Amino acid sequence: MTTTSYSLEFKQDAAKLVLEKGYSCQKAADHLGVSLSALSRWVKAERPENISEPFGKKTVLSLAEHDELRRLRKENEQLRMEREILKKAAVFFAKEVE
Repeated sequence: MTTTSYSLEFKQDAAKLVLEKGYSCQKAADHLGVSLSALSRWVKAERPENISEPFGKKTVLSLAEHDELRRLRKENEQLRMEREILKKAAVFFAKEVE
């Protein structure tokens, strides 16, 4: 089973077909060649009532928020690895100075 990664813009445009253009989820999914479940998630995430409010109680993230969260988590992991490398390098060089 292959997993296809779609851009944020593609997901938002796909959701707009349903939310703004009146396509059914099934028709839009067939037309775009994506799974119905994926398109349904994208539509749900883009519905105005599901957009999270700052300090609000909504927990559903918009597609843009989800994309940013994924990007920030990846960046955070990279920074953690770099920090660990720098810690080890500092210990190594401190031993050489002694």
